[in-house]
Amino acid sequence: MLRVDDVTKVYRTGLFGSGSQTAVSGVSFDVRPGEVVSLIGESGSGKTTVGRMILRLTTPTAGTISFGGEDVAGYSRRDLRRYYARVQGVFQDPFSSYNPIFKADRVLALVKGFFPEIGRSAWDERVEEALNAVRLEPGACLGKYPHQLSGGQLQRMLIARALLLDIKLLVADEIISMLDASTRIDVLNLLGDLKERGLGVLFITHDLSLGNYISDRAVILRHGMIVEAGATSKVFGNPVHPYTRMLLTSVPQLHTKWDATRPRPVVEQTSGETAAHLVEVEPDHLVAAVGETS
Repeated sequence: MLRVDDVTKVYRTGLFGSGSQTAVSGVSFDVRPGEVVSLIGESGSGKTTVGRMILRLTTPTAGTISFGGEDVAGYSRRDLRRYYARVQGVFQDPFSSYNPIFKADRVLALVKGFFPEIGRSAWDERVEEALNAVRLEPGACLGKYPHQLSGGQLQRMLIARALLLDIKLLVADEIISMLDASTRIDVLNLLGDLKERGLGVLFITHDLSLGNYISDRAVILRHGMIVEAGATSKVFGNPVHPYTRMLLTSVPQLHTKWDATRPRPVVEQTSGETAAHLVEVEPDHLVAAVGETS
């Protein structure tokens, strides 16, 4: 369904663009129907840049992003309208997606423009079905202003907006990082339900535990490059790259007190890194050559 193939993004920096900064380098992965792929990395790893390129909010410097076998880079405005009817994104801060002077359900009303043939009553029924699908009571959220709803309700309303378009792929960029713990699990379980309906999800996160909980496959990014990727059970159950191991040992353990004196693995940052060659260490488990990324 979605294929990201050897994608690189370089930003111009400095006075008059005299310098450059590589945010993403040679990234390749795919997302299949009914599959959750977690794109995992610390701040500055390039994961959000990848999501923005998939959503055509920024363009790749090199490489291709294809959806249904079509390269999205060459889409016209009309093609993009068709693309956004199938691919949508939900972002970290739900409040920034709403205009506080309008009622929150305006984000749902705007989608109606994609379906001019649907009558008002039929559309209202469709809205209620979408809200019920994301576990929202229509009477509790329709007609309310954003400040009258919680972050979890606003985030689920954005997912309902995507469902109204009958999308095939959802790019979920840190969508639960600003929610409380009880709401987080609700949204994660909701994504699991949508996956069962055949929706493909790219779940972008810095939280390894969340990626492990929800995803079928995991992609670990470091400095804009993939260091490890494959089935989640293999990436987390048998981490091979030192960076992946470092991330896993950095996750707090619920029943273990923090010991600041305990030695922890360190992966040195090197300059001038280039996209690493991935080697299959076992079926559905790829790892970058350690000397190229560590």
